[in-house]
Amino acid sequence: MTARVVETRNRPWRDPLAVADGLKHLVGPLALLSDGGALGRWSFVAAEPDQVHVGPLPSDGDLHRLGAPPFETGVVGLIAYDAGARAATGPRPEVWPDLMLARYPAMLAFDHRNRSVSVIGRGDDAAAARTAAERAEGWLTAARDPARPAAPAASFDAEAPSGTYTDAVADVVDRIAAGELFQANIARAWAGTLAPEADPFDVLLRLADRAAAYGAFWRLGDLAIVSNSPELFLTFDPHTRRIETRPIKGTRPRDADPARDAALAVELEASAKDRAENLMIVDLMRNDLARVALPGSVAADRLFEIESHPTVHHLVSTVSGLAKEGAGPADLLAATFPPGSITGAPKHQAMKVIASHEPPRGPWCGSLFHIEDDGRMTASVLIRTASFRRSGDGWRFRALAGAGIVADSEPEAELAETDAKILALREALNGS
Repeated sequence: MTARVVETRNRPWRDPLAVADGLKHLVGPLALLSDGGALGRWSFVAAEPDQVHVGPLPSDGDLHRLGAPPFETGVVGLIAYDAGARAATGPRPEVWPDLMLARYPAMLAFDHRNRSVSVIGRGDDAAAARTAAERAEGWLTAARDPARPAAPAASFDAEAPSGTYTDAVADVVDRIAAGELFQANIARAWAGTLAPEADPFDVLLRLADRAAAYGAFWRLGDLAIVSNSPELFLTFDPHTRRIETRPIKGTRPRDADPARDAALAVELEASAKDRAENLMIVDLMRNDLARVALPGSVAADRLFEIESHPTVHHLVSTVSGLAKEGAGPADLLAATFPPGSITGAPKHQAMKVIASHEPPRGPWCGSLFHIEDDGRMTASVLIRTASFRRSGDGWRFRALAGAGIVADSEPEAELAETDAKILALREALNGS
């Protein structure tokens, strides 16, 4: 793979959401919008990719063989959950392409900590890189402060009755008691249509006051996603060879009363059920990372930390390892996808059980990833995510929320957890 020339320019701070709003009409608009917190220092905005792949995975599953574009710098990609689950579930109806990849010659990187913007141009030679940088710089001048739009969807309809979900939870609890598995993440889905004049970008604007570390908007052709994910799937630093994953397992809703809200966080941190659920996935992720890590390098760095988000508290752990020499982003994704936090344990059996209760998931609980110029990869878990498909009557959307089911799960409590998790997206889509 021939190294590309990169030209970088430093510019004063601009709001990345305002810049993204100014280029949403272009081809292939992309906004990776972080909250500026400890895990979300960087945001990225781009448009007009020069190479795109939307379609199936290679028949042998070898991600390295993709030629348009390969896994190289400036590439953003999305792997649908069902692409990774197929080995366990067998063929299922396709609701979303297995893999979306796009290479962006021009890109803006926003450093929330230092309040600066890097203008990035990439090309096969210095002249091409300079031209791409000029295009990216023009996006800064087109920035505009967006107004909060009205709710873009008239309805937010459950695809199945609540009883279908509680029955599924009860069935999984019975399967666990029978020794079939230890945990499975079971989801509910909602769907609807955007108003004729509305766009998926409107949903991102309505989530702006609830930004997460791995927020995103991406549109390629007639497909789009809006994600407000707080969950890191993988980071990879090619210089230190460090791989890190931060699975989320354990949730409580936020409360408007500060005392009650704090009590819910304390309750979550002390919950034996939630800690056990979290630890199962930590062990699963340790095993997944061990496939591509140096022997003895995989460790659980931190366990059971509380992260508080606008609508929920989460229990989060951190697992890391050192990648084997020669292992790159494609190897890491192939070894660990789909994320263990949204499948269960054992992973293969959990995916079979999920398929027995759910239609295909599409991009939800897949992964959105970005490979930077130094080869660093960041991949999120696509929770808190709505997918959109444009047809003759406008944009149709689908959104899901799930809960990890273990031996002592109570169906009604798990149902309530999915309601808490979908709340921000529900309000962003139709205001209710």
